[in-house]
Amino acid sequence: MVAPKRPRPHVVMFEQPQCGTIQPMSVDHVLAVVPVSDIRVARQWYEALVGRPEDNHPMNTLVEWRITESGWVQVFHDPDRAGSTLLNFAVDDLEAQAAELAARGLVLDEIQMANKGVRTASINDPDGNRITFIGGFRVVY
Repeated sequence: MVAPKRPRPHVVMFEQPQCGTIQPMSVDHVLAVVPVSDIRVARQWYEALVGRPEDNHPMNTLVEWRITESGWVQVFHDPDRAGSTLLNFAVDDLEAQAAELAARGLVLDEIQMANKGVRTASINDPDGNRITFIGGFRVVY
């Protein structure tokens, strides 16, 4: 006899409120955190990736780039988690982005076809965090 599946201990089960009663979160900025083992090396590498110096350096262990009006990348010294991040950037022209990065010494992997006209190309930072550029991204598919 097979035992019934039980909720995992870390999963909290709750009753869903009726439709229309959930208030959306109020969020001003989204910050993607990239853990690295050496903040100096990472700062130089991400400066080449973004194409300019950081926007903020609020502490010795953190540098930040404002990528869009409300989207930021935070590069944070955290050796235990370094190399564990996936970071995606949607761009208008994937080939132009790849050429621009190559001119800065950062060569993306070969462009891959994903699905529904979406294409991707990736690169790893010095710690192995995977940065992927996405061409053909749409909000609705």
